[in-house]
Amino acid sequence: MAWLFGYVDVTDSAFIVATLSIAFNPLFWNMVARWEHNTRALSRVFGSPHAACYCLGAVILLLNCVRSHCFTEAMKSQPKLEGLDCHWAYCLGLAILAVGTLFVTTSFLALGFTGTFLGDYFGILMEAKVTSFPFSVLDNPMYWGSTAIYLGWSLMHASPAGLLLTAVVAISYTIAMLYEGPFTEEIYRQKQKGVKSK
Repeated sequence: MAWLFGYVDVTDSAFIVATLSIAFNPLFWNMVARWEHNTRALSRVFGSPHAACYCLGAVILLLNCVRSHCFTEAMKSQPKLEGLDCHWAYCLGLAILAVGTLFVTTSFLALGFTGTFLGDYFGILMEAKVTSFPFSVLDNPMYWGSTAIYLGWSLMHASPAGLLLTAVVAISYTIAMLYEGPFTEEIYRQKQKGVKSK
């Protein structure tokens, strides 16, 4: 990974904006979701947990569009890596992007909108843990699928800046998983405790 730094200007403004955008997104949605879980403020403002969750989901989707735009602009502002600027790397990138898209799409279909966009923090709990594909082959397939999309996109553009930013995506998502996982498990543990006490 260190060799990438020789090909990337990390002081470039587009690269800095992309890095900040990548780091901001999971921080934002985790902070807002935790705040909602503790206060139910968004549910009160929007009149229901579902409306509040849909609103947060729309904001997250918009932020993800901004992040992807910033990522692409950062790649375009930096030179290509000659060794990756070839047919096989493009095809490999396209295949990785396709697998990532499969994981993201099937995760969304398995979880639904509220399951994907932190509905459990709004009190919208699923009946049981989803274990169908892609959850049957990978933990957190939405995050790893998204990371694969950025990796594929970077390879298709022969972009060392993109590869480095993909590492930032992976690190950001890993931190988010460490933060979200135990908290979500606790939400469902409380649900089970409530069911048993009835």
